[in-house]
Amino acid sequence: AVGNRDDVEAHRGPDTEVLDLGDHVLYPGFVEPHAHLWVSAVIDHWVDCSPITNGDLTAIHDALARAAAALPADGWLMGKQFDPSLLDGEPELTRDILDEIAPDHPAIVLNASMHYVYANSRAIAAAGLDDSSQAPDGGTFGRDAAGRLNGSFGEMPAIGRVLASAPLTTPDQLRENVVDVLTTAARRGVTKLHEAGTGAMFGAGEIDIVHGLAQEGRLPTRLTLAIFDNAAKAFAATPIVPHAGDDLVRTTSWKIVADGSNQGRSGFQEQPYLGTDDTGHANYPIDYLVDTIRARAEAGWQVMVHANGDAAIEQVVTAYERALDGLADAELRHRIEHCSIPTDDHLARMAATRVSPSFLMNHVYYWGRAFRDRIFGAARAGRLDPVASARRHGLRPTLHSDYNVTDIDPLLSVQTAVTRVMRDGGEVLNPEECDSVEAALRAVTIDAAWQTHSDDVIGSIEVGKYADLVVLDADPQLVDPHTIGAIGVVATYLAGRRIEA
Repeated sequence: AVGNRDDVEAHRGPDTEVLDLGDHVLYPGFVEPHAHLWVSAVIDHWVDCSPITNGDLTAIHDALARAAAALPADGWLMGKQFDPSLLDGEPELTRDILDEIAPDHPAIVLNASMHYVYANSRAIAAAGLDDSSQAPDGGTFGRDAAGRLNGSFGEMPAIGRVLASAPLTTPDQLRENVVDVLTTAARRGVTKLHEAGTGAMFGAGEIDIVHGLAQEGRLPTRLTLAIFDNAAKAFAATPIVPHAGDDLVRTTSWKIVADGSNQGRSGFQEQPYLGTDDTGHANYPIDYLVDTIRARAEAGWQVMVHANGDAAIEQVVTAYERALDGLADAELRHRIEHCSIPTDDHLARMAATRVSPSFLMNHVYYWGRAFRDRIFGAARAGRLDPVASARRHGLRPTLHSDYNVTDIDPLLSVQTAVTRVMRDGGEVLNPEECDSVEAALRAVTIDAAWQTHSDDVIGSIEVGKYADLVVLDADPQLVDPHTIGAIGVVATYLAGRRIEA
């Protein structure tokens, strides 16, 4: 029941639990519309190589060296969150550097974007690769001037070749890490997470794992899942169909990755990156995108296509236009993921095709200055995550973390959407794209529920929906917008049950 005190009191019985919010405020539980549960669970305990937490390259090298020194004889050195774009001079982690840090162990370090992995000679050999090895379709092998593998491997088909030989995790540890990742999300007020690459790590069995955890009552959030296109063969022999599952775990989407990472300079661009003649690259020809989108849409899947660069967005918008032409509108709510620097023309065409964007909003917060000063220049960087422009075109954008790329933190995403303040320097990146607080809150509640096909049961506080709720210690609509990210989460409820974090 929802209403005034008398209306609600009429439903009170002898066993009703009454919670007095006092000065706190109640909102619908937050919806995380794009995160990577499986890779995040795998790397949960890897060495943190983030420039944000370590500060500089020397500290990162030292953290890796300490971890290598503590390894058993057969151990692997594994790191995460390394990002050259946030370090002076943008230094890479090369094969030779990792050989020096870990001469006696295989070593792999995942880039923060998750579009690259760096490996030393022992890890390269363990993967069965040598300097004559050729990259698989949709992937890249980095090489030095002499043609030798330099230790950098780009995009999932290539990354998978390297990771396949590594002892990633045990089945029992994976289950525990999945629960840990989702508990972290619940601690931030999230009651529903959309997983954006199911099957990429462990194939079709990933779906069974989360359904098993649900049956055991161990899931602290709801889940919807997107099957990763690169894992299509793993699902071909399974009975999975669109929207299989229930309100706790449901498989709804099909995920394609059309290009790479802008900060990693593999995002596909119309114009070269600053100071280079490099425009990045597309992962697939447009005909592949058209055929795959059409086939999956005809089968009833919501399609979500990752596109970071403006050339990639152009390719994907065109592919949607061609693929969906003549198809009956099934309200599948197709999406473009990240959609980082779209033009007004892209947004208008997306609206006409009924394709919505989901923005990695804290690109502006963490990488805005790097994009402006070193990667794109001011004009293109100003188009980054244009939430206000998307709304002017009648679109219904959402805000996501892309976890493990950035932390799951819906309130910080709201703050960034409203203020567009960059962490490095505190300047505002294109104030014309600042969103209203109310609209940004909708982007992490009811609009994200709509985009993930859950708005019939969650996303707002209404009779007939689940009591998925978050209690905050201040109202985001009443505080200084620059402090929204500092608001504390007091409690999170899933279907009326308090989640103990």
